[in-house]
Amino acid sequence: MLDVRRLRLLRELARRGTIAAVAEALSFSPSAVSQQLGVLEREAGLPLLERTGRRVRLTPAGQNLVRHAEAVLERLEQADADLAEARGGLAGALRIGAFPTASRAIVPAALVALARRHPGLEPMVCETDPAAVAHALRAGDLDVALVHAYDFVPAEREPGLTTEPLYGEAMYLAEPAAGTPGSPAAPGAAGVPGAPGSPAPDQDAVLRAHAGSPWITATPGTLCHAMTVRACQAAGFTPRVRHQVDEFATVLALVAAGQGVAVVPQLGVTGPADPSVHLTRLVMQRRTNLAFRSGAAAHPAVAAFGAALRAAVPPDLAGSRAEA
Repeated sequence: MLDVRRLRLLRELARRGTIAAVAEALSFSPSAVSQQLGVLEREAGLPLLERTGRRVRLTPAGQNLVRHAEAVLERLEQADADLAEARGGLAGALRIGAFPTASRAIVPAALVALARRHPGLEPMVCETDPAAVAHALRAGDLDVALVHAYDFVPAEREPGLTTEPLYGEAMYLAEPAAGTPGSPAAPGAAGVPGAPGSPAPDQDAVLRAHAGSPWITATPGTLCHAMTVRACQAAGFTPRVRHQVDEFATVLALVAAGQGVAVVPQLGVTGPADPSVHLTRLVMQRRTNLAFRSGAAAHPAVAAFGAALRAAVPPDLAGSRAEA
């Protein structure tokens, strides 16, 4: 009989490519991972792995077993959901991953509603970059998470995970307003943060007007950084990055100080309008989804948190385009 824990290791190896990466992600030693995979090969009765340098590649039999492992793990999640439903009354920890703007604007209201309806449930929020969510969910470090995707950075399908759409956000080009240091030659009026308005008719032209400007982006490796770079490249240039900052309030403060221009999402510009910052709405959007392990959709805690989140989405976001 194949061991489910070893199947999980094989599934992670298929995603990560090295024994060391699997060991780090699941808090094992590399030797323990190798040993358990060796046992799995003996249980299977044929080779599942072949080494190519430092990486390990799955044989056709190994790849086929990973597909079966995905189905097995999904059924186990469904079984766990059924048991939770049968026990009645939600209790215990619910580990939630969220990125900063959602953590500030939406998650607190959802947690208030969740506590009112399910006082025995203990939600635990961990700020997690969406790029790291898939591994954290599969490893069991998170139970549910908010993830986002941009028009220029489409979300990849992640084996073993399911997503449901929550909301979509407008995106803005933030630049120093006319008359402030670093402002563009053409005069502009200060935008109103959070007000969707009508998107610019020619997004490429809006971005290309700042081909020679310094840019403020998120740190490399994040979806936000990739979004800005790819949007600019689609407009015909590569941005000259001066500052790399992940927190949008700081990004806007740098824009107001004339330090560059940036692309920011709607939830990143909520609050009182800053007359030093001019906002131009772009055509592109950011979409936010709820992610969890496949088979966990019916888990009472996951379903309850999803319902609380949807009720907490501000009206100006709820009607925006969102898709899984």
